[in-house]
Amino acid sequence: MHFDLVDAVLEQTDDAIVTIKHVSGAEEYLQDHFAGFPVLPGVMMLEAMVQAGRRLAEAMRDPADPPLVLGSVRGLKYGRFVPPGCSLVVRAERGGSSDDGSVEIRATAGVREADGSMSEQKAASGRLVLRAVRTG
Repeated sequence: MHFDLVDAVLEQTDDAIVTIKHVSGAEEYLQDHFAGFPVLPGVMMLEAMVQAGRRLAEAMRDPADPPLVLGSVRGLKYGRFVPPGCSLVVRAERGGSSDDGSVEIRATAGVREADGSMSEQKAASGRLVLRAVRTG
């Protein structure tokens, strides 16, 4: 099953991207997470940051290169819940690159409240390394 956790790209430059994911109560993975208190699972917040980082990194790569996947995560921190009706706003910034083609990404995920205001407390943040998929 594939989850597209980027509903829209709000801004993009060569070094940064801002994406948004609207969290709806109808999303399948919210039904059991948690019963009576639905919130976006932490792994989905991480995946939203990975998908934003991948869009940023792949914009500068040759389309013939193998796709990027999550290689590692450092300093991952969760700050607050994201309930239905709110949106996850991800900002991913390009860090360094390695000779093997891996790309470092610094990502933060903020929360846009149902009323449109931004929460001061971040939902998640961390440093990601995206690397080329390994075949064989």
